[in-house]
Amino acid sequence: MRSVHDQLAAVLAAARPVAPLDVVLGDCVGCVLAETVSAPSDVPSADVATCDGYAVRTVDVGLAPEAPAGGDAPADAVLPVVEDAPVTAAAPVRLVAGSAVHVASGAPLPHGADAVVPLERTDRGRARVVVRGGARPGEHVRRAGHDVAAGQVLLEEGTRLGARHLSVAATAGRARLRVHPRPRVVVVTVGDELVEPGRRRDDGGVHDAVGNALAAGVAEAGATAVRVGPVGDDRAALREVIEDQLVRADLLLIAGGLSTGPWDTVTDVLAPLGTVRFDHVAMVPGDRQGFGTVDDVPVLALPGRPVAALVSFEVFVRPALRAMAGHADLFRPSVRAAVTHPWRSPAGLRQFVPATVAGSPLDGYTVTPLGRDDVALSDVARANALAVVGEDTTVVRAGDTLACLVLGD
Repeated sequence: MRSVHDQLAAVLAAARPVAPLDVVLGDCVGCVLAETVSAPSDVPSADVATCDGYAVRTVDVGLAPEAPAGGDAPADAVLPVVEDAPVTAAAPVRLVAGSAVHVASGAPLPHGADAVVPLERTDRGRARVVVRGGARPGEHVRRAGHDVAAGQVLLEEGTRLGARHLSVAATAGRARLRVHPRPRVVVVTVGDELVEPGRRRDDGGVHDAVGNALAAGVAEAGATAVRVGPVGDDRAALREVIEDQLVRADLLLIAGGLSTGPWDTVTDVLAPLGTVRFDHVAMVPGDRQGFGTVDDVPVLALPGRPVAALVSFEVFVRPALRAMAGHADLFRPSVRAAVTHPWRSPAGLRQFVPATVAGSPLDGYTVTPLGRDDVALSDVARANALAVVGEDTTVVRAGDTLACLVLGD
């Protein structure tokens, strides 16, 4: 029997990050950056107006008070409007003393101007404009380099890219980024008895509850899933499927087909192909599992029982996918919680108990088990955590504290 620790260590040792690729910006969401991004130039490249209005010199319109009630406002100023400056202006125009330039929001600030008066404080004149209340230096002006300064490091290698990161990359003119792409995971479910959900079951048939669940778990972990199957227990057919899928997989995930004797389909097929090792892993729920490589592609074989497959996915597969995607944080967040109800745990096995965790960091957490002896799939569906009981613990008492893996957000 192999310990959970040894199985996880073997899986993570083989879970190398997917080789970086240059990817178009729109396809980088959720990927991990494989380079450091610096700004090639200032953004904005020159001082710009932040509103529609009139670029002026404050000495020509009077100094506005610090606050609306901060003192008497200067008298209205009347200035000739000598030019229009649209946002598409190639370069700043020059402001003549005693005049104003009509500017659009985002337009370069004219040379000589030190403020922009918004339209609301003017009569919106075109040939000449009445400015009310004066202005203050720098008012409604965004300075060159305000958003991005030339040479500034914008994104560090290892950043998981979201909308705000892509925005700053686009601002710096980057159309593509070098990222670790999402691992491609082929999910194969095995068993003559499996029927795709939505299709009629014959006698002895069961709906495939694992395939869609594992594919969803793969997507939640930040990888790309391709479902294949259900595939029957015919060994030649399964071998053909596996060989076909290896060419497009960064990881092959197989569920079901593990048993003893004549029903051990997956072992018979995988054993001659690579380095896959099969062990009873010392965990519950869980069972016999396989891990190794075939043609340098990591292969994990999980139990066919949905509860055991889902728990094994959380313990072994999800951290591996996070590592392959380049993430630094591989594991679910964990909290320690006080047990509300006692139960017995099997000796020598690490137990993962579907549970509900409630509380807060300030008040502390409690954990209530949903399944203890024979965990049902409905227990897993209602859980928001997995309570973890160590191999040396056989009795969990009310009030004991356990580490709990928090599922979901």
